[in-house]
Amino acid sequence: MIRDARSEDFVRIAAITNHYIETTSIHFGYEPVSPDHLRAQWDAGRERYPYLVAVDDQAGVVGYAKAGTWRERDAYRWTTEIGLYVDAGQHRRGVGRALYQELLRELSSRGFRSAIAGITLPNDPSRAFHLAFGFASVGTVRDAGYKRGNWHDVEFFQHRFAGDPG
Repeated sequence: MIRDARSEDFVRIAAITNHYIETTSIHFGYEPVSPDHLRAQWDAGRERYPYLVAVDDQAGVVGYAKAGTWRERDAYRWTTEIGLYVDAGQHRRGVGRALYQELLRELSSRGFRSAIAGITLPNDPSRAFHLAFGFASVGTVRDAGYKRGNWHDVEFFQHRFAGDPG
């Protein structure tokens, strides 16, 4: 089941996020994040940006997808940066696909013109996933971040929505 995030979801959201921070280069954070920190970010932007969770009857929250500010200036308000994280034990079960389908539908209905996703390289599965959703590669920043003893490039993908935001 996909639904809007709730305040009580952030213990699991933090646990999922911290797995990626502590064990991968996919997330560029170095220090674990607290549920309160993530909850405050969600609360500050939730009127404008969707934040969705995938819930399993047995496991509870097993993944999340979120949107947020891409750049601060007013002219950028029709573009959003998005992120998706799925519990490591839930990969390849359709969780990410269901979250992205709903997130993109919600962003379109809110009048966004495009969504930007950044992918730490190498990550062929994530690249293929985004291409399958109609994202286009719009550029790569070389040596964008240093984590786990290596420099990592980040490739950016853009999904464009139809319509005129007005």
